[in-house]
Amino acid sequence: VRCAFVAAACVPRPVTIHNPKVDVDMVSLRLCFLFSSAAAATAFSPSHWITTSHHRVASPRSPTGIFSEANSSDSASNEFDDFGEFSSTQLASSTDEESSHADDPFLSSLQSRVQQVEDQSNKLPLMILDTMLPRQILQIQIQHPTLKSLMKHRVGQETPTIGMLGMAKLSTGQTVPLKTGVEVEIIHMDKASDAPPSDTIDNGEQPWDISLRAGRRFSIEGDVDKTLEGWTEAHVHFLDSSEEEEKEVQQFAKPSMDDVTGLSTSGADRLSVARAMSKSKSFTQPNMNMRNSASLVDRWIELAKENERQPGQIDALLGQLGEIPPEHEPTERALWVGALINPLPSMGVAMEIRPALLVSKKAEERVQIAMEGILKSIKHMDGSARMW
Repeated sequence: VRCAFVAAACVPRPVTIHNPKVDVDMVSLRLCFLFSSAAAATAFSPSHWITTSHHRVASPRSPTGIFSEANSSDSASNEFDDFGEFSSTQLASSTDEESSHADDPFLSSLQSRVQQVEDQSNKLPLMILDTMLPRQILQIQIQHPTLKSLMKHRVGQETPTIGMLGMAKLSTGQTVPLKTGVEVEIIHMDKASDAPPSDTIDNGEQPWDISLRAGRRFSIEGDVDKTLEGWTEAHVHFLDSSEEEEKEVQQFAKPSMDDVTGLSTSGADRLSVARAMSKSKSFTQPNMNMRNSASLVDRWIELAKENERQPGQIDALLGQLGEIPPEHEPTERALWVGALINPLPSMGVAMEIRPALLVSKKAEERVQIAMEGILKSIKHMDGSARMW
């Protein structure tokens, strides 16, 4: 448009004076008109407009210079090709990006903070006290300054949790801490309302009442470190029952490369999770061997209420545990049964199966452990097969 206005401005007017100087000016005006017309034609030519639009679209896609200006001489041959000027050598590698981030204080600080958050999310202070299963609640009283300092520190965090580990007794008689535990949340912390037990060493510290609720299972990764504050902590890997079962199915679904016949021993376990689901139904299905054809869980609850140490103990326990998980979650069902028959505080009516449930690697094994545990507990309480 500007060129059109220039061309109009340069159009010569009729001149009647015949003068050599005026003739020269007329020639200059004609040359100006021709130049302006050529510029206008070039500006409105289709090829120039397409090429200009091409660069106008490409530049936002490539703020870091993926489309190089060095290849602009070849643009005429690639006017309709979005990748006509693309060069793979212009792609920056991740190493280059990291080095560029290192040069930028803000990005370097941001990366450091993200890494710190990731490390802290999988790093837990550890407490070796009692084996717990998900959904259980443990009430304790503490006096030790280090434990009180730990509780203060964790309550100030966004997620006030610690890692709880129990002990396992080896066949040699040696007792060792487990490497699999549960993440427990501090749900209550206050000055103790009662005096500490008589067997507790009085160190002059005010006792605290603490309530801990068990959540996710975890396994310790790497070494356990001791902090400057005096407690121990470690990096942990949180375990998810559904992911474990899915991984178990996928693992056995892949035939061995050395197994030509498809009849290897690994193939025999391809239905392990399916069998676990089938067996887990027995916890809540009517059982002909129980009185009034009650299910195993219902029969255990009925007998446990006759043996509870204080009125309402079993009802309070069921309130803590919630509904039993569905049949298609065999691991969660087994953990729920384990928490039921090994309550906190202990009732002394069942074998301790919580450590075995935590260290077991397969869903079918967990269901089998819980099944044997609840059956023996029922027989113990009804007097048909006392364990002690």
